[in-house]
Amino acid sequence: MASLISETTQKVFTPETLRAAAKQSERCLVVPVRLRRAIKKYLREQEDPYMRRKVLRLSESFSEIKKVNLHLTADTLKELVEDPLKSMEQSKRWKIKSAYGDIGLTYRDDETAAYVASRMPAVYSACYRVLSEARVQLSGGQWAVREVWPKSMEKVNIVEPSQSMQRAGRSLIQDLKNLPIIHSYTNLQGLAKDVRKSEREHDLVIASYVLGEIPSLKDRITIVRQLWNLTRDVLVLIEPGTPHGSNIISQMRSHLLWMEKRKCRKAKVNKEESKDLIDLRSGVFIVAPCPHDGRCPLENSGKYCHFVQRLQRTSSQRAYKRSKGDPLRGFEDEKFSYVAFRRGQRPRESWPLDGMKFETLKEQRAKRNPEDLEVDYEDLVDMEETGDIVPYEEADPSAYDSDVMETDIVNDDENLSEETVHANLGGGWGRIIFAPVRRGRQVQMNICRPTNIDASEGSFDREVVTQSKNPTLHFQARRSFWGDLWPLGSNETSEV
Repeated sequence: MASLISETTQKVFTPETLRAAAKQSERCLVVPVRLRRAIKKYLREQEDPYMRRKVLRLSESFSEIKKVNLHLTADTLKELVEDPLKSMEQSKRWKIKSAYGDIGLTYRDDETAAYVASRMPAVYSACYRVLSEARVQLSGGQWAVREVWPKSMEKVNIVEPSQSMQRAGRSLIQDLKNLPIIHSYTNLQGLAKDVRKSEREHDLVIASYVLGEIPSLKDRITIVRQLWNLTRDVLVLIEPGTPHGSNIISQMRSHLLWMEKRKCRKAKVNKEESKDLIDLRSGVFIVAPCPHDGRCPLENSGKYCHFVQRLQRTSSQRAYKRSKGDPLRGFEDEKFSYVAFRRGQRPRESWPLDGMKFETLKEQRAKRNPEDLEVDYEDLVDMEETGDIVPYEEADPSAYDSDVMETDIVNDDENLSEETVHANLGGGWGRIIFAPVRRGRQVQMNICRPTNIDASEGSFDREVVTQSKNPTLHFQARRSFWGDLWPLGSNETSEV
């Protein structure tokens, strides 16, 4: 795959480009026709009359996994994440002790078919959402990568311990054309042995819905370190949007940031490299969702960082999933937690609100022509739009049939011109966590934001935007959703 990162350039924002750059959320996602047909064909080949029962059994297995993982003690978690070198002997430090299936879930043919029927579309939607944002942020599972970067993949290495899952994957892609070179491995060690040392680093490494199925925190950290060693540019971790899944992402985030900072300190002390080389070749920063590289401000707050992607259910999901008494909806909301790391140092760029001047509502009205004051159309529109605004358009389930649709959803990003201004990685953007609350002519938002210029620290704050003080940003806030970015100015930090 070609390099995903282009050189950053100076960006000049207007109120219109601010709104476009801040938009990260996806509305109701439609799974591509090619994937829907591949899933239906695969399930038809299974000819299983007991699929509903197997889907239910798989769901119960996921619940058991949560119970197993909750047995890890808080003391062990803290010790490993903050300084793992103190808790293990040097010679055994990063040896994986658990094996596939130790946690109680093994993907045999039955579990694999149930997963493809019930979970695969939702996992795809979460991966697509994360990778779509990574594509925009970086200027620029396998199905999601192919949809986001359709022509840039040259070679793909897949690590999947389940032979049944590997067979299912081959079946699902057998009708696709122009595929990259694909190699499958049952473990990371096999990948490292088979690939030449010069080719072990990958431009993009993804671990989606994997770490939660590993019973040991030590092994999770070991696997993430191994994945990071295989990463040349970007590493993406995705887990379910549950308290446990969010906790795993937070732990891996803390550990990887700690590890790279420690390496930088040691390199400077030992003078192994010049300062310029250290800045260019070492270090790590968060691409998304965190707008800073400091400690997560939601730790010990009783809240957990997660996002949601709505998708229209496929025919297989509607056929095999059960609802609790009520009719099954035509859509579902997939909650997920994630983090995307990039090697190197966070770029220093101007913050989006620097140099921008906003008028108050009173100042805007003072500039109006007398005839405009006779009928205040803006106020009428405001009154009409202050009702409940939802981030998704609910489709009529009876009108949706995934098996007869012949066209895929159009990716709006492909229609954007090359001059479209995107949010940069320089720390000048906050992240909207949870759904904004719209009340009258004010919008309340929970924002995770950097607190200094280099984005090395962050905070979680509640911000209220009113129409009277800043109608421009109020207009943007009213159209913002959970997961979107929020523009900041450097004068809002503690270090100017």
